[in-house]
Amino acid sequence: MNIGGLNIPVPIVQGGMGVGISMSGLAAAVANQGGVGVISAAGLGMVHRNPALDYLQANIEGLRTEIRKAKEKTEGIIGVNVMVAMTNFADLVRTSISEKVDIIFSGAGLPLQLPDFLKEGGTTKLVPIVSSGRAAKLICDKWKTLYDYLPDAFVVEGPKAGGHLGFKRDNIDDPGYSLDKLVPEVVREVRLFEEKYGKEIPVIAAGGIYTGEDIFNIMQKGAKAVQIGTRFVTTEECDASEKFKMSYVNARETDMEIIQSPVGMPGRAIMNEFLNKMKQGLKKPIKCPFHCIKTCDVSSSPYCIIAALYNAYRGNMKSGYAFAGSNAYLADKITTVKEVFNDLVEGFQDAINKYQSPTSPEK
Repeated sequence: MNIGGLNIPVPIVQGGMGVGISMSGLAAAVANQGGVGVISAAGLGMVHRNPALDYLQANIEGLRTEIRKAKEKTEGIIGVNVMVAMTNFADLVRTSISEKVDIIFSGAGLPLQLPDFLKEGGTTKLVPIVSSGRAAKLICDKWKTLYDYLPDAFVVEGPKAGGHLGFKRDNIDDPGYSLDKLVPEVVREVRLFEEKYGKEIPVIAAGGIYTGEDIFNIMQKGAKAVQIGTRFVTTEECDASEKFKMSYVNARETDMEIIQSPVGMPGRAIMNEFLNKMKQGLKKPIKCPFHCIKTCDVSSSPYCIIAALYNAYRGNMKSGYAFAGSNAYLADKITTVKEVFNDLVEGFQDAINKYQSPTSPEK
């Protein structure tokens, strides 16, 4: 697969997971297997605390550190995920570009001004994350009109993803909003721009993809690659604590729940003691020391999301929780990034063989 001239040997993008879940360790390991390793810019000011800097400045320096560490460990493709909703979105994008990161992935809002940050001679590719064809069309129109630039790819994130979801709560279980429906819709919209301007814009499918067969099936709908987060959490190279990883291994299907995040969006997480207390109203509203997310309503929020996610990253699950995709409960052990890639590639090949078989029902 090709993203803006960058050759991706294996069409697998590792999803950006904050706080601290996908940093240089996981990103470099994925890049070394031929996929796209992605550092999440969320909450790095907590991980890389510096008494001389405030949280937002520490966030910038933390991101710079993680990009450099990743580049020391790999010659492969490294991306950064920067959420539009982050208060210092612009600073984090500028830092990523100045550090010559290969790709910026950006969602949790429409990144309508993203090309404005590109410098002449820069090589960073820009990939918006959307959850509808309408959003993809709007971004293409705006970017082309304002900057004479089209996205280098799109990630389409369906409602089975982990973390914050770009859907209304009622739509999450609606088959009309399934990834199978969204991917062809985005591919259709994007194809019009590809044909008109002669630029390839691959569509990357995300949310609930767990096996090689899942990859094959969504590629049949027009996706050129997939983004996977959940599978990579239960690897040795994942940057999270052992306790965080084990919350996936020990999870049951009934533990996967949709919660309302303080940032004003629904999210999917593994139910635990912390979230149960929140449900029962036992958590008290907090004062915000960080101002990390623009949409976070501190006055009505029972907890600080960045603190809760940071606690979980460190393994303090009593004071935090793990975001996870809908299939997180399928994990039964800690493995390695190489083993995950081998399993996905093998499963993909099996699905192709099955499809090409003369007895295949698809024939």
